[in-house]
Amino acid sequence: PPGYVGAETCKGCHEEAFTKFERTKMGRLFLKHPRNAKEQLACEGCHGPGKAHVEAGGGKGVGGMITFAKNDKTPVEARNAACTTCHTKGPHLFWKGSSHQSRDVACTNCHKVMEAVSPKAQLARATVIETCGQCHLQRRAQTMRSSHMPLREGKMTCTSCHNPHGTVTPALLKENSPNDTCFTCHTEKRGPFLWTHAPVQEACSNCHDPHGSNHENMLKVAKPRLCQQCHVETFHPTDPRRPRDIGSANWILGRQCASCHANIHGSNHPSGFAFTR
Repeated sequence: PPGYVGAETCKGCHEEAFTKFERTKMGRLFLKHPRNAKEQLACEGCHGPGKAHVEAGGGKGVGGMITFAKNDKTPVEARNAACTTCHTKGPHLFWKGSSHQSRDVACTNCHKVMEAVSPKAQLARATVIETCGQCHLQRRAQTMRSSHMPLREGKMTCTSCHNPHGTVTPALLKENSPNDTCFTCHTEKRGPFLWTHAPVQEACSNCHDPHGSNHENMLKVAKPRLCQQCHVETFHPTDPRRPRDIGSANWILGRQCASCHANIHGSNHPSGFAFTR
């Protein structure tokens, strides 16, 4: 089309970048098997028409082309538009208005189109957790705690629970609520139960930290202190320390309430109103 010069012209100057690009999934598609007129434009499909750039003799910032570099003066919205003209369906449906889009996060912050760095999704880092960890440093650190989701082992990723391209739910969760997200794996905790524990129904995160903890089962606070945030002493054993006088002091066997109240997520036993069965 008018104003375009073709990928072979780009290769004349940018041979190294061109060679790396043609080895990527996107490069093989655009350069070898384009499916429409947009993909046939190859390099210029994303960077814009290159005729003015070539006629001016090339150089950075010449000809009004988008470079996608970190110091590119092109607004993030314009740079992302080069991607979202094609990537509009499926997981990208709610990109507009999402937390990442509203904070001017560029697609190229997470994805590297010109070079194959990751096995999937052309990520900017080798894995999803490393890519997300560029910004979410606290969450990345939490996954290194002793009690954690199997992200480090590669059995799941951040995108197992979150959709970074936008959702209609809080925290970019894929499911309708935090509990529904947890129930996709922990189905035995869904119920329904004859006796239900109110904090469990409200949110699993009342007791658990899904990104990692130094306490067992990713609990926010060690037992029995976790239970004592809601349950105060009312003629009931609540002291986890070894009693001086067993005959008079209130104390907890094994330092935890769950020694007796084992089914704290809910019970279906007729006598399990105290979650003891």
